[in-house]
Amino acid sequence: MIAMTRLGTILTAIVTPFDAEGRVNDDAFVSLMRHLADNGSDGFVVAGTTGEASTLTDEEQLGLIALAVSERPAGKSIVAGTGTNDTRHAVHLTERATELGAAAMLSVTPYYNKPSPLGLKRHYEAVAGATDKPILLYNIPSRTATNMHPELLAELAQIERIDGVKQANAAELQPIDGLALYAGDDGTFARTLDMGGAGGILVASHVVGNEMRHGGGTRASRRDRLLPA
Repeated sequence: MIAMTRLGTILTAIVTPFDAEGRVNDDAFVSLMRHLADNGSDGFVVAGTTGEASTLTDEEQLGLIALAVSERPAGKSIVAGTGTNDTRHAVHLTERATELGAAAMLSVTPYYNKPSPLGLKRHYEAVAGATDKPILLYNIPSRTATNMHPELLAELAQIERIDGVKQANAAELQPIDGLALYAGDDGTFARTLDMGGAGGILVASHVVGNEMRHGGGTRASRRDRLLPA
């Protein structure tokens, strides 16, 4: 879990820019990443939902991760979105993102398939076995139709390299033994910090990153002294 918290407190789920022909705009992506690095972000989740991973080919997705790693601003972390609803595909993307140098992986629950708790355990055992990097689970039942309840998260935390969770189910936001807790919604960021969580994977930080770092409300401000400058 120590390695996970070193990723930073404000991780921006960075958007993927496209040009007029619908191609990934590499120059715009790098410019945006540098801007965000100067305005509150400790690191970036690349090819997540906000990064439109579901609309990217593998070549585009892995190319974007490679670009982020190679152009990574000093001191900032790159978390690669590598989750899919196909275990073999998630394993493949995790293997490739590891080879490309991502610091950690964000792995969403298999969507649409609605796997059982045992199925989720087997899925994440396979994904964890594909890398030597920390894995951040992503629980967002409103989009995937699958919820990882706290008891299941605690069980998954026993798998080596499962070190954190992006929790987007606000009703079940709570500390989990063995997992670094990241807010999955901007609105639960302050509450996550109050719980002793590691931070948030955020979207509003594209626009108000500095405000979220230094003036994000009374509760967030109590944690502000812990945020790196």
